[in-house]
Amino acid sequence: MSTGDGIIDDLETIRGRNYPTIRQFTVFLENRVGQLLDVVRRFEGSKVQIVSLSIHDSTECSFVRFLLSHPEQGREILERAGLALIETDLIGIELPEGSQPLLQVCTALLQAEVNIVQAYPLLMRPHDKPAVALMVDNIEMGQETLAAKNFAMITERDLSDVD
Repeated sequence: MSTGDGIIDDLETIRGRNYPTIRQFTVFLENRVGQLLDVVRRFEGSKVQIVSLSIHDSTECSFVRFLLSHPEQGREILERAGLALIETDLIGIELPEGSQPLLQVCTALLQAEVNIVQAYPLLMRPHDKPAVALMVDNIEMGQETLAAKNFAMITERDLSDVD
C-alpha cells in the first residue's frame, strides 16, 4: 500500500491482519425471536469470537453489527449462512488514561473536522486496555489525526491475539 510518496507500508497484505483498520460486518435479520441466537451459534466450534456487537432494531428488521476476532473466517461463516451483509472499515482505538478519555478522542477528531458516525466499545480488551471502535466520515483523516496525537490504534491482529 502506497503512502503517496512512493514508499510501501510494511503491511502483511493489502488487507491483512495488520491493516490499520478493523472490519465491521453488518448483518440484516428479520425482527423475530431467536434470530440473533441463530447467527451467534454459527461461530460455535470455530476460532471466531465476537469482539464487539451493536444492534439497531426497527419494526421490520434488525441491523446487527459485529467486529470479529478472525474476520476472514467470520465472513465465510456469515456468507455460508446466506446472510445479507455489508463490510465496513472502522478505526479501533485504545482509550487513553485519564478521567475523560472519550473527551480526548472527540476533541482530536473535532479539530480535524472528522465526524463520528458510530461508536461502540470492544467486549475484549486488546493489551488489557479499554477500547472503542469508531466509524467516521473520513477514515483516512481520522487515522492520521489520531496517530498524530499519539493515540494507540487497534488492528485486526490485535483482535485475533485476544484468543
